[in-house]
Amino acid sequence: MAEQMMAADGRTLKSSLNRALRRQKLRALLLITPLLLFILITFVVPIGQMLFRSVENQIVGDTIPRTVEALADWDAATDPVPDEDVFRAFAADMMVAVEERIHTRLGSRLNYETAGISSQFRRSGRDVEDMGEDLTAQFTALDPAWQDPATWIALMADPDWIADSATAQTEPAFIISDAARDALPRTADIYADFARVTQVINTDSPTEEQPWNVVYIALYQDLIANPAPQIAGAPDGLLGAAGAAVAGFVAPDMRAAFVDSDAGWGSTATWQTIQTYSPAYTSSYFLNSVDLKQTPDGIEIAPENQQIYVKLFIRTLIMSLTIMVSCILLGYPVAWMLANLPSRQANLMLILVLLPFWTSLLVRTSAWKVLLQQQGVINDLLVWVGLVGDESRLTMINNATGTIIAMTHILLPFMILPLYSVMKTIPPSYLRAAKSLGATNWTAFWRVYFPQSVPGIGAGSILVFILSIGYYITPEIVGGTSGIFISNRIAYHISSSLNWGLAAALGTILLAVVLALYWAYDRIVGIDNVKLGG
Repeated sequence: MAEQMMAADGRTLKSSLNRALRRQKLRALLLITPLLLFILITFVVPIGQMLFRSVENQIVGDTIPRTVEALADWDAATDPVPDEDVFRAFAADMMVAVEERIHTRLGSRLNYETAGISSQFRRSGRDVEDMGEDLTAQFTALDPAWQDPATWIALMADPDWIADSATAQTEPAFIISDAARDALPRTADIYADFARVTQVINTDSPTEEQPWNVVYIALYQDLIANPAPQIAGAPDGLLGAAGAAVAGFVAPDMRAAFVDSDAGWGSTATWQTIQTYSPAYTSSYFLNSVDLKQTPDGIEIAPENQQIYVKLFIRTLIMSLTIMVSCILLGYPVAWMLANLPSRQANLMLILVLLPFWTSLLVRTSAWKVLLQQQGVINDLLVWVGLVGDESRLTMINNATGTIIAMTHILLPFMILPLYSVMKTIPPSYLRAAKSLGATNWTAFWRVYFPQSVPGIGAGSILVFILSIGYYITPEIVGGTSGIFISNRIAYHISSSLNWGLAAALGTILLAVVLALYWAYDRIVGIDNVKLGG
């Protein structure tokens, strides 16, 4: 067996080399770690959050959990409007949501699917506090102790919490006793929310506040189901007397109370919307993004007057391709001149190409709005030279034409610079050699020069296309209704309608389209053929 070579540190040469390589890789990793963290924080995490928002729908289940559970077995075909148990659960959820001031957020979410629900939540949010007050009056008429907060503490509170509250300087978070949950489950459930809201939201103590009316409704339901509950520490005879008396109480009609508050609660469509969108995750945002709609009967095509997103996606792709082609046609001759002029003239011309970068994008776009309007400089010039009549001025603003012209000007440098960097590397001797062999100027250009400039066209095309597909400032200012991009709708849903789920779905689809086109370009042309010079 051959003797292994040893390094100066006493290890084998192979072991020392592996150790040195590991250290080298570790140093390289430490050098790029800040960049990796920056990309992770500013790019990967936001995209992940966008993807999550496009399917996230937890607001329904988190805001009205009792209602979602009660609606699980509801069938609109057999019962157009849910039964009383659903409305009682909804009253409890609404009371909590109103106190936490989140009921309007839920209304806004459901309003994206069915118009008018938002106003239902606002109206009933103002009325829910008084719903069930007749039942509360019946309990207090039976025994005034029912309106005493101390009675409810004795019934609901855990003994350890009572002991801790007596000695603590700050009242601890309320704890429901196990006995109360066993004997009066519905009452304990809603009273726990009442105590939490009282302590956290209202910064008061449940020992000093009478419970909500919905707590009495839950107590009524529990006593109907079990007229003789047993809770250690409850006032003598209080539960027994109430259990014997509730059968003669006038039952609260919560369905009628909600319908009186807003007639929409008597509509089947309202409850179908709540039931359909109660899961924690939904595909509705993506369906809406392609002009479809999720309904209780399945996926349906949106009404014709609401079908806008597919048209916007197609318009965005077509106009982005048009802008890209325009930039190639205008930028190629300029790049060729830059690459072939003497250095002095080329440098001056390059400064002119870069000059737009020294001017605000908003200023450049606003300037085009002035130039392109019917009474603007361009139309005045055309009328002056006689190309168009004064009564036939061209409409070049607030339409697709204005968007294409303005964005071609703005994105042209992104085409010229990659072309110039590639053309600068093409030796002029190649053209001279082709001509010396008998090629015409056109043949020499087309067969020799142009193929070598294709990598620059590819690089510029990718830059211009990807930048244009995501633009929204320029189309918003000069595009009008026929010249806006899908990015304008994304911006609208983020800043105005606050439908972030739909904005995230639209953004996700746009990202997928760009990646698909990038993949197609790589398969057809080859991304390795894209160069920025060298």
